Amino acid sequence: MAKASNDRTTIDLFANEKNRGRPKTNPLSRKDQLLVNKRNQIKRDKAKGLKRVELKVDEQLFDILNDLANAHNVSRGQLIESMLMTQINNLSSVDDKMALTTNELENT
Repeated sequence: MAKASNDRTTIDLFANEKNRGRPKTNPLSRKDQLLVNKRNQIKRDKAKGLKRVELKVDEQLFDILNDLANAHNVSRGQLIESMLMTQINNLSSVDDKMALTTNELENT
């Protein structure tokens, strides 16, 4: 008896058919896997108290940030966060000095 190509009820008739590529390891499609992974990442970040900030920068600045991050063995995000904190601390100290100067001027 010959095999009919549309007969899928008897698996042993098609035992010699080979699927190409790596076997499927997840029942979800790639798109759905990405959605699940992103959702889980957001939950982890929320549990850590992190908030998302996005910015667009020039390619030259991007390359400089990457080089600095690699030189200091930190991620680009960690580098930007430390730079922002340093700048905020500097601004805070300048504001404190200005407030002291303003108080001194008012007292004289």
